Amino acid sequence: MITSVLVANRGEIACRVFRTCHELGIRTVAVHSDADENALHARVADAAVRLPGAAPSETYLRGDLIVKAALSAGADAVHPGYGFLSENADFARAVLDAGLVWIGPPPEAIEAMASKTRAKKLMGIETLSEVTADDLPVLVKAAAGGGGRGMRVVRELAQLDAELTAARAEALGAFGDGEVFVEPYVEGGRHVEVQILADTHGTVWALGTRDCSLQRRHQKVIEEAPAPGLGDLTQTLYDLSVRAARAVDYVGAGTVEFLVADGRAHFLEMNTRLQVEHPVTEAVFGIDLVALQIQVAEGAALENDPPRARGHAVEARLYAEDPAGAWAPQTGTLHRLAVPDGIRLDTGYTDGDPIGIHYDPMLAKAVAHALTRAEALRRLSGALERATIHGPVTNRDLLVRSLRHEEFTTARMDTGFYERHLADLTNLGTGDPHAPLAAALADAYGRSRFGGWRNLPSQPQAKRYLMAGTEHEVHYRHTREGLTADGVRVVHADAGLVVLEVGGVRRKFEIARYDDQVFVNATALTALPRFPDPAAERAPGSLLAPMPGTVVRVSEGLAVGAAVRAGEPLLWLEAMKMEHKISAPASGTLTALHATPGQQVEVGTLLAVVQHNAPL
Repeated sequence: MITSVLVANRGEIACRVFRTCHELGIRTVAVHSDADENALHARVADAAVRLPGAAPSETYLRGDLIVKAALSAGADAVHPGYGFLSENADFARAVLDAGLVWIGPPPEAIEAMASKTRAKKLMGIETLSEVTADDLPVLVKAAAGGGGRGMRVVRELAQLDAELTAARAEALGAFGDGEVFVEPYVEGGRHVEVQILADTHGTVWALGTRDCSLQRRHQKVIEEAPAPGLGDLTQTLYDLSVRAARAVDYVGAGTVEFLVADGRAHFLEMNTRLQVEHPVTEAVFGIDLVALQIQVAEGAALENDPPRARGHAVEARLYAEDPAGAWAPQTGTLHRLAVPDGIRLDTGYTDGDPIGIHYDPMLAKAVAHALTRAEALRRLSGALERATIHGPVTNRDLLVRSLRHEEFTTARMDTGFYERHLADLTNLGTGDPHAPLAAALADAYGRSRFGGWRNLPSQPQAKRYLMAGTEHEVHYRHTREGLTADGVRVVHADAGLVVLEVGGVRRKFEIARYDDQVFVNATALTALPRFPDPAAERAPGSLLAPMPGTVVRVSEGLAVGAAVRAGEPLLWLEAMKMEHKISAPASGTLTALHATPGQQVEVGTLLAVVQHNAPL
């Protein structure tokens, strides 16, 4: 029997595995980087071992250090989670060689399927060795790992070499393996997968389908189970998935992924690990996949047939990112995160935790289960809309709008959903018109109690806020009867709650303030000073870092005085495990270049200046 489990991972998945272990009475061990010293997963584990450094290559990708940590902490088993070393056969062997139990598939199965190129050959599928214009569009893809890292869609042959180079660099940094390959890019398809679970006694379960078509940067955003509208294709997907598992003598939990287009299933890969979206399968089948993983690792036999599915489940990934700003990841303090009752929330954060630059920007996964798909969508979208999320910019509004979009509610979505609809989904308008007034009245509450009202008529007070990119100025007045505002009746106002009557309807506004950041219900505002700081202005054409991160490379030959074209890539930042391209805003001359490879930058750091149409 397993008595102590080390999770070779961090964040949400580590916390999720620990939760099941604690329910089973199993002792838990965390590993953490220096950046994660006070992270939730390190705090909730029974023991934690430091991995010196911050970069994944120094910490969570160091299998030797993790095995040593397991032995020193007295663990007798290792769970890899997902990402990092979860599909690394050498790491699995090292765990087994150390006399520890590996809660995962045999190293030989990982080796056969962890490389997407080998997996395709096993399934009789060839990749493209040479690419011509007739092959376009194509997909450049990392052979190892997942999560959309090391993936690039190429539509012009002239871009292929550059995208291959970028994909190799990203894959090497994320997975320690720079191998990439090229395959045809199927447009208009749905991303559908099958959850499998196999034991050491020859039983293989196909635990339903999942649709994961809503993706950004080839990384999933919304997933559901079962995948809607597959009809007779469902059994074909089951058969192919079981065949793939049996071909490599698979043991444990895994996922077989397909692209479904024109009624046909195209094999993509087999992920030899637990998936981020596993909770929707758990909800539909009423099981705990982590508990089953542990039981299989202990040698237990599965029942001949899997449990029956019931209802529908949907999961949305909440990211600290700005969908309207090229999905740029956001950092800062997560002041508050809470969802209504009845929604499963898997997260690696608690209130007050910092969101740093080193790892994936996913804050949490919210999961709703109901008897029908329509009910599950309504439940999840409503819960996200009412959720309390105070901190950096997130994709919450995008998730709510996506879940309610007609193309999604009618199950007509495909992997190009966000390419078609992102502009509309991120056009949030000017925000709640009464939110700035509510914020100002809450701010004035303290002053109104201590001498804000005078016997003589007072001048209206003014406050300025930035909301949805637009500046708003509101006015209010202290009177004998309390705070008043033109056209709106103030029913109640204190520091945390404002009630306004507008057109005969009372509305409640819950207020939370963190320095200059104010949250009014779900609306975020920034309190602006009375007089703007002239030092904050920058020269036209200034390129500022949109996020904190590391400059990974500068365009070859780029130097001050060079002529650049609008949209031309100048440099690349790496933040939260993704590369972000910084391009010239207009054609002109590069008049300043402050970025160098390896440089750490903060938000707003001046990277370069392009003078528009400057003389050469």
